[in-house]
Amino acid sequence: MKKGIHPAYRVIEVKMTDGTTFLTRSCYKSDKMALEIDSKSHPFYTGKQMLVDTAGRVDRFKKRFEKAQQLRSKGGE
Repeated sequence: MKKGIHPAYRVIEVKMTDGTTFLTRSCYKSDKMALEIDSKSHPFYTGKQMLVDTAGRVDRFKKRFEKAQQLRSKGGE
């Protein structure tokens, strides 16, 4: 390996959102890392994630689907 081109790989302390800490090895610039979000607080992992219907996308899809079904039934007769 070439000398001087690789970042320092050292032991750092990671602080989770609930206050727990653990040691790991990383190229992170500081000796400590404080997480803003992790698997204990992220809505996806906690099951509190809500799907938001932005601008009625589901309703628009249902209307288009019904319209397509009506056109098919009229064309098949």
